[in-house]
Amino acid sequence: MTTTIVHFLVNGRPERAEFRDDCSAAEVKALFWAAAEASPRHVLKIFASDGRRMNISPKMQANDPESVYRLELVAADQSRVGMLQELDSMEDRLQHLESRVMEEVGGELLCDLKKQVESFKKKLESVEHLSWMGLFKEHGHQELSQKPKSPELSEHEEQLQVRRKYLDMSSLQVTEEVRELLKTPIFDNWQWEKAEMLMLLQVMFTDLDFLSAFHIKLDVLQNFLFEVSCHYNNIPFHNFRHCFCVTQMMYGLIWLTDLRSKFTRIDLLIMLTSALCHDLDHPGYNNAFQINAQTDLALLYNDISPLENHHCAVAFSIMAKPECNILQNLSNENYKLIRGGMIRCVLATDMVRHNEILTQFRSLQPEFDFSNKEHKEVLMKIMMKVSDISNEARPMSVAEPWLDCLLQEFFNQSDTEKLKGLPVSPFMDREKVSKPSSQTSFIGFVLLPLFSELTKLFPCLQQHIVEPVQQALKYYSDLERAGREETSREEEEETSREEEEEEEETSRE
Repeated sequence: MTTTIVHFLVNGRPERAEFRDDCSAAEVKALFWAAAEASPRHVLKIFASDGRRMNISPKMQANDPESVYRLELVAADQSRVGMLQELDSMEDRLQHLESRVMEEVGGELLCDLKKQVESFKKKLESVEHLSWMGLFKEHGHQELSQKPKSPELSEHEEQLQVRRKYLDMSSLQVTEEVRELLKTPIFDNWQWEKAEMLMLLQVMFTDLDFLSAFHIKLDVLQNFLFEVSCHYNNIPFHNFRHCFCVTQMMYGLIWLTDLRSKFTRIDLLIMLTSALCHDLDHPGYNNAFQINAQTDLALLYNDISPLENHHCAVAFSIMAKPECNILQNLSNENYKLIRGGMIRCVLATDMVRHNEILTQFRSLQPEFDFSNKEHKEVLMKIMMKVSDISNEARPMSVAEPWLDCLLQEFFNQSDTEKLKGLPVSPFMDREKVSKPSSQTSFIGFVLLPLFSELTKLFPCLQQHIVEPVQQALKYYSDLERAGREETSREEEEETSREEEEEEEETSRE
């Protein structure tokens, strides 16, 4: 085992980290989080002495005190978004409760209830402005120094700022280490800002040689990628970061399975662009909600995959703009091929069609033929589905925060369903679902069968997607078992206390 020593500055303070090459990525990050006096809720960035952005991983290059790296701490904004949505949800529930309480018990109790909710809301709002370490000041920790708060930017101003950053860095070279990690499921999306993710998406399109093959001008690609990012909403899960993760997983699968030697370049463009566009303008409420609430999308698409049809429509409306049309130099025939392929791939992400597509793929497996058009189209759908729900194939430090985001979006939907009197999706009900229970059934009945079937065609994927998912299933199964045992123990203790109280009461009589 070799030991790597990294010298770096954090807040102007010299530090050093030592780790062995058999450490996990999570263990290495923990060292840097500790040095920055931060938590996993914060994003860490490290830069080489020449200004290059580096990836925090066990493969980091050692350095000496004369060529120190620079570590920067960036507060993650995901929790802030979640907090605001929780407050909005609380206000909706308060209005619902207010009308019921007025009817049943009158105004006095209502005033008291409102005071309690306002008090709790103020506490939540104040926590939003504290650093993670600030919550533990009473235990002797130092609060992180905070920069003066900059004026709030409008959404349009934020987008322009992202665009400027992206274009400024678009001419920079991405390190070979990052390029190689980008081709694997262990890539950590949480380390990258929006402008940087756009840059990495540009790298994917460039490295697969799409620009020269399809005569795509660089500025048109940049306009397209930026416009796509603007059409993802600021919601807990189905946001631009999710779009990036799905596209990066698709990119990784293309390299891991050597699809470049089996598919045409048009096929690869369809797959990568479908992944990029697959959740455009997602509202945070699923198809069941759209249909039950009779939304405009459900009416427009006759209750048939309303979200997926909408994602496709938004994608091609973006490409209808000449400055964003990455397909403008293709023949009509190739344009139709790509449009048809993208529609098939994006519609395949509707989970209502999961069993149909998986069964179809299973039937082709014994004699799968890469030169057969039907076989190839089914495989493209499977690759799209795997990429879309691939978070559990990633390291736990990357995957688990995504589960928190997903449950938050689910709970927001079920809260709204209750308020509107709509059918409540059982797997989204905050009163019935826990993290372990939500994952054990999903991994066991959806992920593993799907991933295992793809691995039959590509055995090399066993270590990359099946084994990590099996480990995740064991992790959540153990948590679920421990939770049941704890509940059982509490129930036994409660029963024992009640029996003791009854005996005491009997003896007094």
